[in-house]
Amino acid sequence: MRLLFFFILSLFVCNVVIAQLKSSSSTIYNGVPWFDDSRNIVNAHGACIVEENGMYYLFGEYKTDSVNMFNGFSCYSSKDMVNWKFEKIVLPKQNDGLLGPGRLGERAKVMKSPLTGEYVMFMHTDNMLYKDPQIGFATCKTINGEYTFQGALLFEEKPIRKWDMGTFQDHDGTGYLLIHHGDIYRLEGDYRSVNAKVVSGIKGAGESPAMLHKKGLYYLLSSGLTSWERNDNIYHTAENIEGPWVNRGTFCPEGSLTYNSQCSFVLPVPRDNDTLYMYMGDRWSFPKQAQAATQVWLPLDASDTKLTIPAYWERWDFNTFEQSKEQVRVVMPDRSTLKSNQKQASLNIPYDGIPLAVLGTTAPDGGYAKISITNPVGDTVHCSFVDFYSKVPDTGLRFVTPQLVQGSYKLSIEATGEHGVWWNKRGNRFGSSDFWIRVHQFVVYSP
Repeated sequence: MRLLFFFILSLFVCNVVIAQLKSSSSTIYNGVPWFDDSRNIVNAHGACIVEENGMYYLFGEYKTDSVNMFNGFSCYSSKDMVNWKFEKIVLPKQNDGLLGPGRLGERAKVMKSPLTGEYVMFMHTDNMLYKDPQIGFATCKTINGEYTFQGALLFEEKPIRKWDMGTFQDHDGTGYLLIHHGDIYRLEGDYRSVNAKVVSGIKGAGESPAMLHKKGLYYLLSSGLTSWERNDNIYHTAENIEGPWVNRGTFCPEGSLTYNSQCSFVLPVPRDNDTLYMYMGDRWSFPKQAQAATQVWLPLDASDTKLTIPAYWERWDFNTFEQSKEQVRVVMPDRSTLKSNQKQASLNIPYDGIPLAVLGTTAPDGGYAKISITNPVGDTVHCSFVDFYSKVPDTGLRFVTPQLVQGSYKLSIEATGEHGVWWNKRGNRFGSSDFWIRVHQFVVYSP
């Protein structure tokens, strides 16, 4: 009995420690990997969020670090948009068909039909050469259950053979399918089929479309065609979703490449008697999309025909929609730096397990760094890649270590001699020109 008592007590203490490790902060950190309840990197790209009963559900592409192939769509849940629980792969790779072996599945978007209460997921399906695009859909009775793939979404009894897509649910519950280059389809009430094509080709619209509706005005966001490279995303406005649509230009400072991101979704956030909006964008990192690709989420301001993200915040408070007021404490001397493009050049520092932020510079010649954490007996408790490439140079936050039980750890940052590089369908090369890793400083953030 005594052994049983101590066993139960140890489980209780362990659970208390794990509970204490969860962040009580409402701070969202941009451009760095996030960790789920098992300390795995949150892997959900081309994403969307559905809020239900005070819980946020994040859906996205579950990427690999080896090949751009459909590996499933993931679902995570959170009460605060900071601490994420991995629910499951809600739509796995199929045995055959549009999402079968050797196929692509991208930009998962989920909406709940107000008519049926069913959850409907839409996605772009394709072959590996991007020459067989079709819009597919899947359904589920519960938001975080396993979705059943239903096949191609039909319009006039034919598949919609387009690639980049998004969705939008209007205030009255009407659902819309947004297609690259400005096609918009209105869905039937059950969201399982198309009612009508309401817009054909908005002039100047690009890919990865997203939309919001505020005070009688619709805003359509889209990205230029630069493969996984970032560009200055633009927006259009219209008083009626059927148009006419007016090109309003960029919503981030020109030349910032949308703060090094590509738009994916706009999340409405009801607050008091108002609705706030959060921009969701991807920082792709081919080929290491699972570990090194990150998210950029920022407050989005819509006023009349003006849509802006006025400033890039590395850290901001989701509760207040304001820049984070956390204190910054430098924990390492200036000589704790790494500036090298030589494979296996490294920097090793001790730390105590409290989340440690790595500051550095990304640039057109940046490469991949391997970040690993070992415990006092030499076991690796974390290992992942961080991308130091960006077309527009940027100095700031690059990585925040996962919360660990307080103790003695070693953080290692190593130049891998690898960098992101890819070619688009036209054979144009994108990506880094070298393998530089530039780490400047280590800090701790505290309330």
